Amino acid sequence: MPSATSTHTPPVISDRCVDAARPLKVICIGAGISGILAAINLPQQVQKLDLTIYDKNEELGGTWFENKYPGCACDIPSHCYQLSFEANPSWSSFYAKAPEILEYWKKLADKYGCRKYMKFGYKAVEARWDEKAAKWRVRLQHMTTGEVIEDSADALISALGALNEWRWPSIEGLHDFKGKLLHSAAWDQGFDYKSKKVAVIGAGSSGIQIVPSLQPDVEHLDHYVRGRTWIAGTFAREELDKRAGDAGNFDFTEEEKQNWAKDPVLYLAFRKKIEAELQGGHVVTMRGSDAQKFAREEFTQTMRKRLSKKPQVADHLLPNFPPLCKRLTPGPGYLEALTAENVDVIPTQISHVTSTGITTTDGIHRPVDAIVCATGFDTSFQSRFPIYGVNGISLKEVWRDCPSSYLGMTVDGFPNHFMSLGPNSGLGTGNLLMILERQSTYFGACLAKMQTQNISAMTPKSTAVQKFTKFCDEYFKGTVFSEECSSWYKGGKKTGRISALWPGSSLHAIQVLENPRWEDFDYDYVDGNEFGWFGNGWSHRDHGDDMARTYYLDGQAMLHEPLEKTKMVANGHFNGNKIFDE
Repeated sequence: MPSATSTHTPPVISDRCVDAARPLKVICIGAGISGILAAINLPQQVQKLDLTIYDKNEELGGTWFENKYPGCACDIPSHCYQLSFEANPSWSSFYAKAPEILEYWKKLADKYGCRKYMKFGYKAVEARWDEKAAKWRVRLQHMTTGEVIEDSADALISALGALNEWRWPSIEGLHDFKGKLLHSAAWDQGFDYKSKKVAVIGAGSSGIQIVPSLQPDVEHLDHYVRGRTWIAGTFAREELDKRAGDAGNFDFTEEEKQNWAKDPVLYLAFRKKIEAELQGGHVVTMRGSDAQKFAREEFTQTMRKRLSKKPQVADHLLPNFPPLCKRLTPGPGYLEALTAENVDVIPTQISHVTSTGITTTDGIHRPVDAIVCATGFDTSFQSRFPIYGVNGISLKEVWRDCPSSYLGMTVDGFPNHFMSLGPNSGLGTGNLLMILERQSTYFGACLAKMQTQNISAMTPKSTAVQKFTKFCDEYFKGTVFSEECSSWYKGGKKTGRISALWPGSSLHAIQVLENPRWEDFDYDYVDGNEFGWFGNGWSHRDHGDDMARTYYLDGQAMLHEPLEKTKMVANGHFNGNKIFDE
């Protein structure tokens, strides 16, 4: 990529101190979890930072603000769905509901002063790289007034989330329906579904949560399930069985919460126990593994037992593909709801929708008062706002056939553009929050390098993107993810490239993302001087007070204590200096 100053002879000596940090402007699109992490981490890592976080909503929280459907909850244990450095011993339930999760993120945002960086009600409509200025030009539209503004920055972070852009299903006559039409991602909280006849289309994670929430209150529920899916509580079986079984709500007692709040060591032990099990499930994804065979047998027996009142439902629902081929959902109470007298599971394909209800391809018409579309999101990486990189290349076009990236975070040809949960960065097993944390600090490390080493633009090498993409494709051949099943891992298709998942375990990803490999990037320099990081022969400390000029003596006595007298911590760090890896 040609430098913005390539037509000029670069200076031999750059007019900057070796430790100078140039100011950086960063625009982040999205104030969900990744945006909140940017507001927490970047100001700690990057000096002279000017950060603006835009979000189309009127409040932070991303998916936890947007999704308000009945039963919306976390489908991994609550105590694993939190930041490593901000533990919450007061979760009310093993699977916390959306309002409680949103409150957690609001409290964190207030604690760390995140809101001062955020501007709500603005939707990004275009981002374009200005090569001459080495800036991103971003156009944003106000959601209420329609006014379009432009902002510019040295770096752009896309923090939109993987499951963000919902869509109506393509069903003939859907919008001719005269009753209440709802989508799980745009729920009308004013709608009273009690004592009504309701149809729920879709058995993804949102449908699996909605059905047991509606079932006790509706007159009748038709659940349209074309695909098959595994329903199994795979995490902390001992803990779940001790509570209420698969159909329970898994609430924690006040005594438990109070004991954890009073004793952080006790709470950490509990959290580690749950999280260790969550992080230990990756072996199940390996084709032909004993763990995969055991999981299939265990899940089959569990589902048949829970559906024993309606064995025909089990016959339809049990998949012919292996567990974890598609996203696995624990679904507390879901299978029990399917066996209720006021619920019909309908596997027949929908033909069309009329003004009064749904007609299936066998000609049967079922009148309802409301239709709920729990039909998911666009996961193709094609429907985000237009982003144009070097020479005006379109990211949408680059990704049309093969959404590719370097480690799921950057793309060649798009300098200073960082993505949270880009292609091949999600997880099929393990703790996604730890990945989001690592991505955030990775971005911060890149930005800190740019501002202190005379760098105007950095972009991953094409060879690095190609090698990561090739590794992904080869790796997934040995996993159940590549089996034939309709999954958002493949962009909603039954077969094809696995574009959503990280090629390895969660722990593998955490370690890979801990420190950037600077040799995998190409760089441009502020004044064209590749050696400009060396500065002008001066340090800022040369101009400081006497104590500043002896900074290298600070903490030396403590660092050089005999090892047997020092206290090591589990992650192999001591006083900020890495000593060993366990």
